[in-house]
Amino acid sequence: MIIAIDGPAGAGKSTIAKNIAKRLGFFYIDTGAMYRALALKAIQEKIDTQDTEKLIKMTAKTKLDLINSPGGLKVMLDEKDVTQQIRQPEVTKIVSDIAKIKEVRKIMLALQRQFGKRGNSVLDGRDIGTVVFPDADKKFYLDATVNERSRRRYKELIEAGQNLTLDEVKKDLLYRDKIDSTRQIAPLKKAEDAIYIDTTDMTIEQVTDKVLGYING
Repeated sequence: MIIAIDGPAGAGKSTIAKNIAKRLGFFYIDTGAMYRALALKAIQEKIDTQDTEKLIKMTAKTKLDLINSPGGLKVMLDEKDVTQQIRQPEVTKIVSDIAKIKEVRKIMLALQRQFGKRGNSVLDGRDIGTVVFPDADKKFYLDATVNERSRRRYKELIEAGQNLTLDEVKKDLLYRDKIDSTRQIAPLKKAEDAIYIDTTDMTIEQVTDKVLGYING
């Protein structure tokens, strides 16, 4: 069984997807983390985000894996655990620039589908229900107001020990929204058959229960 959860940054996709996977005993695939790992590698190798050719070559030579462990999802980049590093602000700033490259997405798409064959899976991202798994058994599109999404992301970053202002977080988020929804290849959009959930005034538990209700219903 494949469950697809799409939506913009800060809508709660990853949190809900993790909860659903845990409750159902499914494999969790964080597609955003895969692009973040590539962004981290680009920073480490000092590759300009505008140098598409170098980024494609880098992606082709990169070994990525996602490991579901008792402590949560581990993101492996060339056999090194980068789970914490990929959440740094400098990674967040460039991830959408890398994710919009057609050839990079093609490589990631093949890998995501490969991961999906491991068993019952929950995937979250921006094009899961439209491109990666258009035949997913259940599709959801989570959304929230930009102010609420900024507040959530800000809280998350402050708790992780990062020093940013709410305005900076909102600016980054709006920038990512623009790139994600206007890119030519697999833009962020709701699949026609996806269930839309506005999470603005909902708790994590309420959203989790609502999604589970649709899955088990």
